[in-house]
Amino acid sequence: MCEHNGNIYTPRPVTIARTLPQIEHHRLFQLSLEDGSSWEEFGHQPGQFIEVSVFGKGEAPISISSPPTRCDHLEICVRRAGKVTGAMFEMGKGSRLSIRGPYGRGFPVETFKGHKLLFVAGGLGLAPLRSLLLYVLDKRKDFDDLILMYGTNRPDNVLFKYELLSFFDRDDIKYLYSVDRDDEGIWKQYVGVVTGLFDRTSLSPGDTYAVLCGPPVMYRYVIDRLLKLGFAKEHIYMSLERMMKCGVGKCGHCAIGDKYCCTDGPVFNLTEVEHIKEAI
Repeated sequence: MCEHNGNIYTPRPVTIARTLPQIEHHRLFQLSLEDGSSWEEFGHQPGQFIEVSVFGKGEAPISISSPPTRCDHLEICVRRAGKVTGAMFEMGKGSRLSIRGPYGRGFPVETFKGHKLLFVAGGLGLAPLRSLLLYVLDKRKDFDDLILMYGTNRPDNVLFKYELLSFFDRDDIKYLYSVDRDDEGIWKQYVGVVTGLFDRTSLSPGDTYAVLCGPPVMYRYVIDRLLKLGFAKEHIYMSLERMMKCGVGKCGHCAIGDKYCCTDGPVFNLTEVEHIKEAI
Protein backbone atom coordinates (compact mmCIF):
# COMPACT_ATOMS: atom_id res chain seq x y z
CA MET A 1 0.00 0.00 0.00
CA CYS A 2 1.29 3.46 -0.87
CA GLU A 3 1.70 5.81 2.10
CA HIS A 4 1.23 9.54 1.68
CA ASN A 5 4.24 11.66 2.51
CA GLY A 6 4.23 15.26 1.33
CA ASN A 7 2.19 18.42 0.85
CA ILE A 8 -0.97 17.67 -1.14
CA TYR A 9 -1.25 21.37 -2.11
CA THR A 10 2.16 21.59 -3.77
CA PRO A 11 2.15 20.88 -7.52
CA ARG A 12 4.43 18.02 -8.53
CA PRO A 13 6.00 17.76 -12.00
CA VAL A 14 5.16 14.58 -13.91
CA THR A 15 5.80 13.28 -17.40
CA ILE A 16 3.58 11.17 -19.60
CA ALA A 17 5.13 7.70 -19.73
CA ARG A 18 2.51 6.22 -22.04
CA THR A 19 -0.92 6.90 -23.51
CA LEU A 20 -3.44 4.20 -24.33
CA PRO A 21 -6.53 4.92 -26.49
CA GLN A 22 -9.85 3.90 -25.01
CA ILE A 23 -13.26 4.69 -26.49
CA GLU A 24 -13.88 7.83 -28.56
CA HIS A 25 -12.59 10.99 -26.82
CA HIS A 26 -11.12 8.96 -23.94
CA ARG A 27 -7.50 8.08 -23.25
CA LEU A 28 -5.59 6.42 -20.44
CA PHE A 29 -2.49 8.34 -19.32
CA GLN A 30 0.33 6.68 -17.39
CA LEU A 31 2.28 9.26 -15.39
CA SER A 32 5.81 9.24 -13.95
CA LEU A 33 7.01 11.53 -11.17
CA GLU A 34 9.88 13.92 -11.98
CA ASP A 35 10.73 15.35 -8.55
CA GLY A 36 12.70 12.40 -7.22
CA SER A 37 9.85 11.10 -5.07
CA SER A 38 7.86 7.92 -5.60
CA TRP A 39 4.21 6.97 -5.94
CA GLU A 40 4.60 5.13 -2.62
CA GLU A 41 5.22 8.53 -1.03
CA PHE A 42 2.34 10.05 -2.98
CA GLY A 43 0.06 7.68 -1.05
CA HIS A 44 -3.24 7.67 -2.92
CA GLN A 45 -6.15 5.46 -1.90
CA PRO A 46 -8.76 3.79 -4.15
CA GLY A 47 -11.45 6.34 -5.00
CA GLN A 48 -9.38 9.51 -4.65
CA PHE A 49 -8.60 12.08 -7.38
CA ILE A 50 -5.90 14.54 -8.40
CA GLU A 51 -5.80 18.01 -9.90
CA VAL A 52 -3.96 18.03 -13.24
CA SER A 53 -2.58 21.31 -14.57
CA VAL A 54 -1.31 22.25 -18.01
CA PHE A 55 0.72 25.45 -18.25
CA GLY A 56 -1.32 28.22 -19.85
CA LYS A 57 -4.53 26.19 -19.90
CA GLY A 58 -5.54 25.72 -16.25
CA GLU A 59 -6.23 22.62 -14.20
CA ALA A 60 -8.89 19.94 -13.93
CA PRO A 61 -9.84 17.30 -11.33
CA ILE A 62 -9.45 13.74 -12.62
CA SER A 63 -10.09 10.45 -10.82
CA ILE A 64 -7.18 8.10 -10.23
CA SER A 65 -7.76 4.85 -12.12
CA SER A 66 -4.81 2.82 -10.83
CA PRO A 67 -4.55 1.13 -7.43
CA PRO A 68 -2.06 1.98 -4.66
CA THR A 69 -0.75 -1.57 -4.96
CA ARG A 70 0.89 -0.64 -8.27
CA CYS A 71 3.23 2.20 -7.46
CA ASP A 72 5.41 2.08 -10.57
CA HIS A 73 3.13 4.65 -12.21
CA LEU A 74 -0.16 6.52 -11.78
CA GLU A 75 -2.99 6.09 -14.31
CA ILE A 76 -5.82 8.48 -15.10
CA CYS A 77 -8.58 7.97 -17.66
CA VAL A 78 -9.21 11.32 -19.33
CA ARG A 79 -12.23 12.45 -21.33
CA ARG A 80 -11.58 15.23 -23.84
CA ALA A 81 -14.01 17.87 -22.63
CA GLY A 82 -12.30 21.26 -22.20
CA LYS A 83 -9.12 23.33 -22.47
CA VAL A 84 -7.03 21.26 -20.06
CA THR A 85 -8.05 17.84 -21.31
CA GLY A 86 -7.95 19.05 -24.90
CA ALA A 87 -4.35 20.13 -24.38
CA MET A 88 -3.52 16.77 -22.83
CA PHE A 89 -4.77 15.00 -25.94
CA GLU A 90 -2.20 16.94 -27.97
CA MET A 91 0.60 15.62 -25.74
CA GLY A 92 2.55 12.42 -26.11
CA LYS A 93 5.20 10.40 -24.34
CA GLY A 94 7.66 12.63 -22.47
CA SER A 95 5.35 15.65 -22.25
CA ARG A 96 5.23 17.46 -18.91
CA LEU A 97 2.28 18.14 -16.63
CA SER A 98 1.82 19.09 -12.99
CA ILE A 99 -0.42 17.39 -10.47
CA ARG A 100 -1.43 18.03 -6.88
CA GLY A 101 -3.17 15.76 -4.43
CA PRO A 102 -4.31 13.14 -3.72
CA TYR A 103 -7.65 14.58 -2.68
CA GLY A 104 -10.98 13.42 -1.35
CA ARG A 105 -12.21 10.48 0.65
CA GLY A 106 -11.70 7.09 -0.94
CA PHE A 107 -13.30 3.72 -0.38
CA PRO A 108 -13.02 2.14 3.11
CA VAL A 109 -10.92 -0.83 2.02
CA GLU A 110 -10.32 -2.00 5.58
CA THR A 111 -14.08 -2.22 6.12
CA PHE A 112 -14.47 -4.26 2.93
CA LYS A 113 -11.83 -6.83 3.82
CA GLY A 114 -13.19 -10.30 4.55
CA HIS A 115 -16.51 -9.53 2.82
CA LYS A 116 -18.05 -10.14 -0.59
CA LEU A 117 -17.96 -7.21 -3.02
CA LEU A 118 -20.35 -6.23 -5.79
CA PHE A 119 -19.23 -3.59 -8.28
CA VAL A 120 -21.92 -1.93 -10.41
CA ALA A 121 -20.54 0.44 -13.05
CA GLY A 122 -22.31 2.30 -15.81
CA GLY A 123 -20.50 3.72 -18.84
CA LEU A 124 -17.64 5.99 -17.83
CA GLY A 125 -18.24 5.17 -14.16
CA LEU A 126 -15.84 2.26 -14.50
CA ALA A 127 -12.86 4.65 -14.52
CA PRO A 128 -13.17 5.78 -10.86
CA LEU A 129 -14.01 2.22 -9.71
CA ARG A 130 -11.03 0.69 -11.51
CA SER A 131 -8.61 1.75 -8.76
CA LEU A 132 -10.60 -0.23 -6.18
CA LEU A 133 -11.28 -3.15 -8.51
CA LEU A 134 -7.59 -3.66 -9.31
CA TYR A 135 -6.69 -3.18 -5.64
CA VAL A 136 -9.06 -6.01 -4.69
CA LEU A 137 -7.65 -8.25 -7.43
CA ASP A 138 -4.10 -7.51 -6.26
CA LYS A 139 -5.11 -8.29 -2.65
CA ARG A 140 -7.50 -11.07 -3.63
CA LYS A 141 -6.97 -13.23 -0.53
CA ASP A 142 -8.18 -10.38 1.69
CA PHE A 143 -11.68 -10.44 0.19
CA ASP A 144 -14.48 -12.94 -0.37
CA ASP A 145 -16.48 -13.32 -3.61
CA LEU A 146 -16.12 -10.59 -6.23
CA ILE A 147 -18.74 -9.68 -8.84
CA LEU A 148 -18.49 -6.93 -11.45
CA MET A 149 -21.59 -5.72 -13.31
CA TYR A 150 -20.81 -3.29 -16.10
CA GLY A 151 -23.24 -1.71 -18.53
CA THR A 152 -22.74 0.66 -21.46
CA ASN A 153 -25.06 2.16 -24.02
CA ARG A 154 -23.39 0.53 -27.06
CA PRO A 155 -20.85 -2.28 -27.70
CA ASP A 156 -18.25 0.24 -28.92
CA ASN A 157 -18.35 2.21 -25.65
CA VAL A 158 -16.70 -0.35 -23.35
CA LEU A 159 -13.82 1.10 -21.33
CA PHE A 160 -10.72 -1.02 -20.69
CA LYS A 161 -12.07 -3.58 -23.16
CA TYR A 162 -9.09 -5.97 -23.25
CA GLU A 163 -8.59 -5.77 -19.51
CA LEU A 164 -12.20 -6.75 -18.95
CA LEU A 165 -11.96 -9.60 -21.45
CA SER A 166 -9.12 -11.06 -19.39
CA PHE A 167 -11.52 -11.46 -16.47
CA PHE A 168 -13.23 -14.32 -18.31
CA ASP A 169 -10.04 -16.35 -17.86
CA ARG A 170 -10.06 -15.87 -14.08
CA ASP A 171 -11.97 -17.93 -11.55
CA ASP A 172 -11.73 -15.33 -8.77
CA ILE A 173 -14.07 -12.75 -10.32
CA LYS A 174 -17.50 -13.03 -11.89
CA TYR A 175 -17.92 -10.53 -14.70
CA LEU A 176 -21.37 -9.66 -16.10
CA TYR A 177 -21.84 -7.02 -18.74
CA SER A 178 -24.61 -5.52 -20.84
CA VAL A 179 -25.40 -2.94 -23.50
CA ASP A 180 -28.55 -0.83 -23.61
CA ARG A 181 -29.02 -1.50 -27.32
CA ASP A 182 -27.41 -3.48 -30.12
CA ASP A 183 -28.42 -1.89 -33.41
CA GLU A 184 -26.11 -4.10 -35.46
CA GLY A 185 -27.09 -7.36 -33.80
CA ILE A 186 -23.52 -8.37 -32.95
CA TRP A 187 -23.71 -8.43 -29.15
CA LYS A 188 -23.65 -11.96 -27.76
CA GLN A 189 -24.35 -11.10 -24.12
CA TYR A 190 -27.24 -9.44 -22.28
CA VAL A 191 -28.98 -6.52 -23.99
CA GLY A 192 -30.73 -4.15 -21.58
CA VAL A 193 -30.02 -1.78 -18.71
CA VAL A 194 -27.45 -2.76 -16.11
CA THR A 195 -30.08 -3.56 -13.46
CA GLY A 196 -31.12 -6.53 -15.61
CA LEU A 197 -27.84 -8.19 -14.67
CA PHE A 198 -29.12 -8.71 -11.13
CA ASP A 199 -31.33 -11.49 -12.51
CA ARG A 200 -28.29 -13.33 -13.87
CA THR A 201 -26.51 -14.07 -10.60
CA SER A 202 -27.16 -14.81 -6.93
CA LEU A 203 -26.14 -12.41 -4.17
CA SER A 204 -25.72 -12.57 -0.39
CA PRO A 205 -26.85 -9.10 0.77
CA GLY A 206 -26.02 -9.68 4.42
CA ASP A 207 -22.32 -10.18 3.75
CA THR A 208 -21.81 -8.07 0.62
CA TYR A 209 -20.74 -4.48 0.13
CA ALA A 210 -21.92 -2.81 -3.08
CA VAL A 211 -19.90 -0.06 -4.76
CA LEU A 212 -21.45 2.02 -7.53
CA CYS A 213 -20.46 4.61 -10.10
CA GLY A 214 -22.21 5.69 -13.27
CA PRO A 215 -24.56 8.26 -14.79
CA PRO A 216 -26.93 9.98 -12.33
CA VAL A 217 -30.00 8.10 -13.58
CA MET A 218 -28.34 4.78 -12.80
CA TYR A 219 -28.00 5.34 -9.05
CA ARG A 220 -31.71 5.58 -8.35
CA TYR A 221 -32.58 2.28 -10.04
CA VAL A 222 -29.56 0.32 -8.82
CA ILE A 223 -30.02 1.49 -5.23
CA ASP A 224 -33.71 0.62 -5.36
CA ARG A 225 -32.84 -2.87 -6.57
CA LEU A 226 -30.18 -3.33 -3.89
CA LEU A 227 -32.55 -2.28 -1.11
CA LYS A 228 -35.27 -4.63 -2.37
CA LEU A 229 -32.74 -7.46 -2.34
CA GLY A 230 -32.05 -6.75 1.32
CA PHE A 231 -28.81 -4.76 1.22
CA ALA A 232 -28.31 -2.55 4.27
CA LYS A 233 -27.87 1.14 3.48
CA GLU A 234 -24.57 1.01 5.33
CA HIS A 235 -23.36 -1.58 2.79
CA ILE A 236 -23.95 0.62 -0.25
CA TYR A 237 -21.11 2.95 -1.31
CA MET A 238 -20.97 5.20 -4.34
CA SER A 239 -18.55 7.52 -6.03
CA LEU A 240 -20.28 10.79 -6.86
CA GLU A 241 -18.49 12.95 -9.37
CA ARG A 242 -19.91 16.39 -9.80
CA MET A 243 -18.58 19.58 -11.40
CA MET A 244 -15.50 19.87 -9.21
CA LYS A 245 -12.98 22.64 -9.74
CA CYS A 246 -10.72 23.61 -6.85
CA GLY A 247 -10.56 20.21 -5.17
CA VAL A 248 -10.36 21.64 -1.64
CA GLY A 249 -13.93 22.72 -0.85
CA LYS A 250 -13.56 26.46 -1.53
CA CYS A 251 -15.24 27.16 -4.88
CA GLY A 252 -18.61 25.46 -4.23
CA HIS A 253 -18.92 23.92 -7.68
CA CYS A 254 -19.40 20.40 -6.32
CA ALA A 255 -21.79 21.20 -3.44
CA ILE A 256 -24.65 18.76 -2.84
CA GLY A 257 -26.83 19.78 0.07
CA ASP A 258 -24.47 20.56 2.94
CA LYS A 259 -21.60 18.49 1.54
CA TYR A 260 -18.78 19.02 -0.93
CA CYS A 261 -17.97 16.10 -3.22
CA CYS A 262 -14.29 17.04 -3.32
CA THR A 263 -13.71 16.97 0.46
CA ASP A 264 -16.58 15.00 2.03
CA GLY A 265 -16.45 12.54 -0.90
CA PRO A 266 -16.30 11.68 -3.70
CA VAL A 267 -17.06 8.35 -2.02
CA PHE A 268 -20.22 8.37 0.08
CA ASN A 269 -22.22 5.80 2.01
CA LEU A 270 -25.92 5.76 1.13
CA THR A 271 -26.83 6.78 4.69
CA GLU A 272 -24.89 10.03 4.18
CA VAL A 273 -26.62 11.20 1.02
CA GLU A 274 -30.00 9.45 0.81
CA HIS A 275 -31.85 12.62 1.86
CA ILE A 276 -29.91 14.92 -0.48
CA LYS A 277 -31.92 15.36 -3.66
CA GLU A 278 -28.96 16.45 -5.80
CA ALA A 279 -26.94 13.37 -4.85
CA ILE A 280 -29.06 10.60 -6.36
